[in-house]
Amino acid sequence: MSDEAFYETSAAEYQRKLAARDKTIEVLKRRIAQEARLGIATPFAILEQNVGLEKVVARKTLELENERCELEKALSELRLTQAQLLQAQKMESIGQLAAGIAHEINTPTQYVCDNVGFVKAATVSLLTLLDSAMALAEAVRGKMAEEPLMAEFDAVLKRTKVDFLRRQIPNAIDESLEGLGHIAKIVAAMKEFSHPAQNEKEWVDVREVINTTVTVARNEWKYVAELETFFEEGLPQLPCLRDMIGQAILNLVVNAAHAIADTIQEGVKEKGRISVSAAHNGDFMEIRVNDDGSGIPVGIRDRIFDPFFTTKAVGKGTGQGLAIVYSTVVDKHNGQIRCESEEGVGTTFILQLPLHCGQGEDPVCK
Repeated sequence: MSDEAFYETSAAEYQRKLAARDKTIEVLKRRIAQEARLGIATPFAILEQNVGLEKVVARKTLELENERCELEKALSELRLTQAQLLQAQKMESIGQLAAGIAHEINTPTQYVCDNVGFVKAATVSLLTLLDSAMALAEAVRGKMAEEPLMAEFDAVLKRTKVDFLRRQIPNAIDESLEGLGHIAKIVAAMKEFSHPAQNEKEWVDVREVINTTVTVARNEWKYVAELETFFEEGLPQLPCLRDMIGQAILNLVVNAAHAIADTIQEGVKEKGRISVSAAHNGDFMEIRVNDDGSGIPVGIRDRIFDPFFTTKAVGKGTGQGLAIVYSTVVDKHNGQIRCESEEGVGTTFILQLPLHCGQGEDPVCK
């Protein structure tokens, strides 16, 4: 049986048990009411006389209610686990696809970079040669003014617009190299982001994780916001599940971009601002993701980390993003997360991840 089928079967079994408990309580209440109405001396009536039927019912009801709460909690945890499993499987598939695409893009990109670099060096030599040729033509122009060859040279020189090409070609090559550099950076980020960590904690440079993540998420924020990163000097390495921390930061950056997109108004606010920072705070690494978006309404702030809770339109949000962030920070890394928000001003998510393992654990907390 697959993991998805197992979780679906377990969820259905928990729901069946909850329904059975509810039915038991209702049957018990109806039977008591019927006996009281008919005045029949049944075992239930005798029990009422001996020990107090109301106390028995109250005790049984409390026991059943406690079981109900435990089952509902287990069901909620099961649903979250199932959602995380599905998300992990989806991200693994996407990661494998992205890694393959990145590898395929990387090779031709390197070819183009090398060739454009060669063209740049060759252009310098050709322009130098052109300068010498034009100087020579100017020197012999008086002696060869009537020669057809000189007239043809001048005509070609006029059609070619040499001065324009001399100004534009070096700039075009530099811009091409800059664009290819961006492509190479994005490809490298995709390969790094999709590289599996085998679900084991390792020492990582948080700056690299953040830079890689914001590069991968660039298409989400570049049209609506300017993004800046700030890193404290001398940041220590962090023992963590690199993939999960990257995914958590990605979710927060994407949420920030969506929050800003809701506030964009032509002529009023063209772009917002997102900042991602990392600093050393006692025994924790503190990562902050801040935006100047719409903010989170007070009435729902206590629910934003609940599984499947979303304020987005149907089909645009699954309600798993922040739940996965919470699970990653709190459950997987024994860290802390909090949210500071003001409507109309913006939101800051603060992630605190322990820099040291628990007592007796391996240095990388495996």
